[in-house]
Amino acid sequence: MKVAIVTVDGKTVSQHFGRSPYFRVLTIENGSVVRDEMRERGTGHFANGNQTHTESHSHRGQMGHGYGADADAKHASMAAEISDCDILVAGGMGRGAYESFSRAGLNVILTDRASIDDVLTGIIDGSLKNYAQSRTD
Repeated sequence: MKVAIVTVDGKTVSQHFGRSPYFRVLTIENGSVVRDEMRERGTGHFANGNQTHTESHSHRGQMGHGYGADADAKHASMAAEISDCDILVAGGMGRGAYESFSRAGLNVILTDRASIDDVLTGIIDGSLKNYAQSRTD
């Protein structure tokens, strides 16, 4: 199984998906990490790619942000960067992004754990809780 965790420093889970410049991608086999890589994100609010941020996502009504055709296209680009992964972990993200990544086939887990090592332990031993209802906006 491959797990993509959004991060700023490679050690902690980013609290906002769109503001994380990296994915730490870990391959887990038989309860152990067999591959560990850092991937630079090319998309998102504060990704390292050369792009300008536009307010293309909606903040209207009770839906939260991250809805609409432009947002869907951005989410698809982000999902493509980790299309080889099974699980995506973040501290939080917009509801539209959460739904888009889920539709792309990722098991999206929004966690209260700060340490990537703690997240890995939780995935391996099955104790990692998903706080998606309280950590999307």
